[in-house]
Amino acid sequence: MKKIILIPARYQSTRYPGKPLALIAGKTMIQRVYENSQQTGFECAVVTDDDRIENHLKQIGANVIRVDDDVPTGTQRIALAYQRGFEGFDFIINVQGDEPLLPAKDIVNLAHFHENSHFDVATLVREREDSEKENPNVVKVDFEQQKKQCLNFSRQAFSKEQKWYQHIGIYCYRSEVLNFYLTAPQSQRETKERLEQLRALDSGYTYGAISSEYQSIGVDTPEDLEKIQKLFT
Repeated sequence: MKKIILIPARYQSTRYPGKPLALIAGKTMIQRVYENSQQTGFECAVVTDDDRIENHLKQIGANVIRVDDDVPTGTQRIALAYQRGFEGFDFIINVQGDEPLLPAKDIVNLAHFHENSHFDVATLVREREDSEKENPNVVKVDFEQQKKQCLNFSRQAFSKEQKWYQHIGIYCYRSEVLNFYLTAPQSQRETKERLEQLRALDSGYTYGAISSEYQSIGVDTPEDLEKIQKLFT
């Protein structure tokens, strides 16, 4: 089955404007995400609404598509990109543009899992046993390990148990589910939690997941970038 990786990359960000073009050991962050994604062997493209990002990607020979529509989420942005330039793929993988350390093998494993499952959407989780469970910026998953199914997502802890699962923000969509995001309104829980995956879950779509050891360091602030810089020195 045909698979494509679409990477949303906006220049404007409340906490860190211009972060896709921030340098990490001589390469921009978006270049590192794109090159990591290329290692999967799947077709890849960056979806942007900014001249600076578009020009930079063209200079390094990257595949880029422009979507200037004012949409509230990255998923809707890649859904428009898919609809306008990439239809015909069975699975569309949304790799976040601020995850420069995400290994290609995890993307491949996720795609293979999804292809051989009945789930509408597939994602990654990581098992943890630390106090970050109480951090609302870390998204938790009510994950049924035996069935590989995500029952719920929240910024709050689901239980008092020591073991818990963190959600890693990479999504593999079947094409019909991605198109759903262009027409469906936000659900009440999505609005409350600020988690767009709840829109599909609340509409009856199913989420599957596989566990990964990847320790996500998403870049939301210049301080996050400094943490990643240290890994390249």
